[in-house]
Amino acid sequence: MSYLKTTCLLTIALAVCSAPAFAQSPYPTKPIRLIVPYPPGGGSDVIGRVIAEVLSPRMGQQLIIDNRAGASTAIGADLAAKSPADGYTLFLATVTTLAVVPNVRPKLSYDFKRDFAPVSMLAKQPYALITHPSIPVKSVRDVIAYVKANTGKVDYGSPGVASGGHIAGEMFKQMAGIDMTHITYKGSGPATSDLLGGHISFLFSTIPGIQGPAKAGKLRVIAVTTAKRSGALPDTPTIAESGVPGYEANSWNTMVVPKGTPAPIIARLNAELSAALRAPEMKARLVPQGFDPEPSTPQEVTDYVASEVARYGKLLKGMGLRDM
Repeated sequence: MSYLKTTCLLTIALAVCSAPAFAQSPYPTKPIRLIVPYPPGGGSDVIGRVIAEVLSPRMGQQLIIDNRAGASTAIGADLAAKSPADGYTLFLATVTTLAVVPNVRPKLSYDFKRDFAPVSMLAKQPYALITHPSIPVKSVRDVIAYVKANTGKVDYGSPGVASGGHIAGEMFKQMAGIDMTHITYKGSGPATSDLLGGHISFLFSTIPGIQGPAKAGKLRVIAVTTAKRSGALPDTPTIAESGVPGYEANSWNTMVVPKGTPAPIIARLNAELSAALRAPEMKARLVPQGFDPEPSTPQEVTDYVASEVARYGKLLKGMGLRDM
């Protein structure tokens, strides 16, 4: 065999043998960005930071939180959708991002099926109906009576137009037969600050951002929005059991990545997230703050989002919250 032929065959053999090594290049090799579409202080920011802290050592690289608030999470979603599909951008999507906003804004810059690949569900959590201690109410029935006695003078805040808190508030108004003016904010943090200052009467917010002020007596938690009481607030009744039967609203978070992210990277992220969310120490940190961890497969995310888009589509149409 000639020297040239031998050299060519050896080169081909080396290329074939080394192909798997290139295909299995290590991931990750640099810090990973986790986009959270809310400002610091709210429920989604809290779970994002807990996950980043727990997931960083498992991935061998730091997860850096990138808060991109505004437009009811659409600003963060747009940024994530346009990011490189290389596994170094994760996006913490919410019920607002994937189920609510697509039903009320026909011209969005992002689309779940077109722009994102699901990784795993993260957790579900209730909203809480909260007020300032200066408002003379202590129960849901008190709230209803107070609003009816002050028609046109009562407002409530939420983390944004078409946010979960907004939907929870509008549902409460409809089912309780009352009227309140909606005040919108860029996240739970700013809304809570205004409630603490007495600038708004009520707020529908996730639990983490209000627990401290509530324990200090600076805010009063009236009820939670889920069908069952929250493990974080076991002594707080649900709205349904307090005079508005059938009422139920909750928030959920899921992890997605830009469409086109390699399947092995998604599989790695799913495995690490699932293990982290099932760990006793993770549950010990999340459950007291109102989160119910729910790891899943990517397909389960896809199926759940589809069902929620359909459910919220009917709900929002009935409330007149469309084309906002």
